[in-house]
Amino acid sequence: MKEWNGKRYHTLNHFLREKFGEKVFKISLDGGFTCPNRDGKAGRGGCVFCSARGSGDFAGDRDFSISKQFDDVKLMMEHKWKSGKYIAYFQAYTNTYAPVDELRKKYNEAIVKEGVVALAIATRPDCLDDDVLDLLEEISKKLYVWVELGLQTSNDETAKIINRGYMLSTFDDAMERLNKRNIDTVVHAIFGLPGEIKEDMINTVDHIAHSGAQGIKIHLLHLMKNTALVKEYEKGNLKFLSQEEYINLITESISRLPEEMIVHRLTGDAPRNELIGPMWSLKKWEVLNAIDKAFEDNNIYQGMNFKR
Repeated sequence: MKEWNGKRYHTLNHFLREKFGEKVFKISLDGGFTCPNRDGKAGRGGCVFCSARGSGDFAGDRDFSISKQFDDVKLMMEHKWKSGKYIAYFQAYTNTYAPVDELRKKYNEAIVKEGVVALAIATRPDCLDDDVLDLLEEISKKLYVWVELGLQTSNDETAKIINRGYMLSTFDDAMERLNKRNIDTVVHAIFGLPGEIKEDMINTVDHIAHSGAQGIKIHLLHLMKNTALVKEYEKGNLKFLSQEEYINLITESISRLPEEMIVHRLTGDAPRNELIGPMWSLKKWEVLNAIDKAFEDNNIYQGMNFKR
């Protein structure tokens, strides 16, 4: 059985320390973009679970420049960690949804900051035109780049329910084009989406495992105030996963991933004052410790059930 610094899964921390030789931190930025699922190009209202800040609730303040946001977030990080390198992480909304000249300017403003060793771009697979890919490929020759795609589910029926705004085939096409350019990718999956059963969630993980992605982020569905999903919850159409159910899903999912795939996240954060449920998710470190214990107790490790 392979381990990664004592963990039974290939952690992001292990990967970054091996690649850069020291601690590396994400500096989450808001590039001031919107989303085609909000402005009418792909839909209105955004995905039903998405917050008013476009899933950038912990990112910098879009009222400030990229440079100032970076400095402000870095200062907060330094209260906990005194030294390290940085990933400029464009997190909020869709970070390739703008003219290429604007993207170039904002990305460059971030990557020239002292200590930046990588650029991470969160976006949608339907917002990766060739000129955008040209830019990302160009930057990837200067420093490490990865693109994050919010797949959430491989089930197209669920995708309609959550108002994702694109089909699975669009994701597959984007992955093929990114892989051809050797641009690393991280794919997001959400467990607990309305109407999904265990089989749907495992199918999503299997699809990501065979997509050519270098990394995965697994999130627990958080119900947040003022999101479209609240109405479905009030109608009784949304049932929260229990902590035990979630942990079992996580351990089985990780066992089905290839050893080389980097696990960027096993559960997500939500602002306490915005969260409706599940409330057990607020105890993040307790959940992560319980996941580690489940791996040990059941002798599960990444890759053991992956089929090429």
